[in-house]
Amino acid sequence: MSNSQTVTLRPRSEEDSELLFEIAADLSTWEERNPSTPAPLSRGAFEARLAQADADAAAKSVRFVIDVDGAAVGSVSLFEFDELARHAEVGIALTAEARGKGIGTAALSQIVEFAFVRCNLRRVHLQVIASNLGAIRAYEKSGFMIEGRQRQHAWVRGEYEDIVVMGILRSEWAPSVFTG
Repeated sequence: MSNSQTVTLRPRSEEDSELLFEIAADLSTWEERNPSTPAPLSRGAFEARLAQADADAAAKSVRFVIDVDGAAVGSVSLFEFDELARHAEVGIALTAEARGKGIGTAALSQIVEFAFVRCNLRRVHLQVIASNLGAIRAYEKSGFMIEGRQRQHAWVRGEYEDIVVMGILRSEWAPSVFTG
């Protein structure tokens, strides 16, 4: 990421709908974002899913749009909150043009800070396909550590792949780590 770019997290707006639909409907990265069988996603099904997520108070989640200098480039969310054990899972999705530029690392750093400071979580975790080395590097730069591996757990483009489980504890987190 260039020093002149500012990455911020903000609420979703109507103007973001097209970009978020394109990310969600992208079959080339489906398995990286979704455990279900790849299938074409219609605009109507996408909008119904968003409306249901907004209306479903029982499925607590915190969703942000990732913004770079005023333009949406992806989304990041906390979900599957465990109120007793104080942890949640994080997920991130970026446009192809935004990947590999430090934008994901900056967004993850912000959502981790939000999780620990604003949501009072003690652990944030994620799952990533083992072959997604760029994402694993970004997660490690954001302070996540590899905690384990689910062997041949995902069917990805014609073969089984391991899922890498990564996490960060509040006790390991330091805001100064994320200023660089």
